[in-house]
Amino acid sequence: MHTQLLSPKSPLPTNGLRSRSFLPTSPKPLFSLFSSNSSKTQNNRVVNCRGIEVSVLSSCSNSLNSSNNGSLGSLRLNVKDVDIATLGNLCVDIVLNVPELPPEPLYERKAYMERLASSPPDKKYWEAGGHCNTAIAAARLGLRCTAIGHVGNDIYGRFLLDVLCDEEIGFVKMSDIPDSTHNASSAHETLLCWVLVDPLQRHGFCSRADFNEEPAFNWMNGLKSDVKLAIKKSKILVINGYGFDELPPGLIVSALKYAVDVGTCVFFDPGPRGKSLSIGTPEEQMALSELLKMSDVLLLTFDEAESLTGISNPILAGQELLKRGFRTKWVIIKMGSKGSILVTLSGTSCAPSFKAKVIDTVGCGDSFVAAAAFGFVHKMPTIHTLAIANAVGAATAMGCGAGRNVATFVKTMELIRAGNLNEDDKFWKELLNDENAEATEEVALLSTNAVKGIDSGINCVPLETVIPELTSELESAARSATNIAV
Repeated sequence: MHTQLLSPKSPLPTNGLRSRSFLPTSPKPLFSLFSSNSSKTQNNRVVNCRGIEVSVLSSCSNSLNSSNNGSLGSLRLNVKDVDIATLGNLCVDIVLNVPELPPEPLYERKAYMERLASSPPDKKYWEAGGHCNTAIAAARLGLRCTAIGHVGNDIYGRFLLDVLCDEEIGFVKMSDIPDSTHNASSAHETLLCWVLVDPLQRHGFCSRADFNEEPAFNWMNGLKSDVKLAIKKSKILVINGYGFDELPPGLIVSALKYAVDVGTCVFFDPGPRGKSLSIGTPEEQMALSELLKMSDVLLLTFDEAESLTGISNPILAGQELLKRGFRTKWVIIKMGSKGSILVTLSGTSCAPSFKAKVIDTVGCGDSFVAAAAFGFVHKMPTIHTLAIANAVGAATAMGCGAGRNVATFVKTMELIRAGNLNEDDKFWKELLNDENAEATEEVALLSTNAVKGIDSGINCVPLETVIPELTSELESAARSATNIAV
């Protein structure tokens, strides 16, 4: 057993990777989709490069009949000192301008990608992608973050870990690869996503996961003890639909059920994969069903909500998803340039987006998730949570690409203080006055001015009263962080 503290300048281990996970591992069988997961652990700890403790393991007996009887070790195990852990979906985006987007036929696209991958492009085109977007955006809001996933022993893996370390985000490996297989198979390499931009600024995406029937890392066969502890020490576990491109459905459900067992809230954003999962393999369909029922917070675009419920009205769709859930507290519907909606059992909150000069929308949804988690962790009113999430999403859209280009604290604060909402009174009036919408205890709409012709039962919340509360909460969180200048 050993403990190691990392700093951003820590030397590389002999395998060439900065390891931020140091717990011993042992093979474990793939957990059943419905089995509850054991939380037995060993004596050790994991820390991130900020020096913040990610996981602390105190003496715990392996006996099922033993008890800590209120020991210090038991108390420490129950402390959740990490705000967000993301599960899987760690990749490197290679952003390239191309004369035309890749062809539609699958075999032609695969050949196209293989030509691109034949030699590594200049590092200036590399960017952290996938769940790194969420983790970076969250860390820049002052949240303590851990990324749980897999990166390979390759140049892209080293790049990705360097970015996470520079952003002061912890990393926990999901599975160890035997030394003999480090370079034996592309199945163990860091996942790349080619982000291709044509002259009209249209985007095309391709990765090796697009051409495999099985998840890219289908060799993973269970949750390691340090992965469990990373989940247990976190307030929120964030899962998204793209995780199914990498991880077996049973492994994702194991993480979900373990999070539920140890009191960690689950955020699930199915993304575009939601529709394909709903008609996918039996294992994928079952995993999607479990995530939709057992997650605390669901985040979807309006068209994703419609595809999963068959309901076009986003408020009604949110209410339907809320009814179907066993543990669901919030359903957040992202309305693009219109703003966002948050549905709870007690009411519905709506917030128009902030006006911003949009350059690139890649990563906006991931940034939105990070900010929604900020509101959840800090127990903010739902209308405030939506306002912050809209601002962070808009700030990301003002940059080019995602990863290290997602919203900064300064840009987010500028948008909030400017207070320029992209209000569309006609849209919100028609939506909120829909005679088919079910009555809830309260409906709140963030606005700069009272919306004429709207139902008198709708509470218009003045933005000018919300802004001071938002900036105060953000500044308070920033002051407690080590990586943000207020």
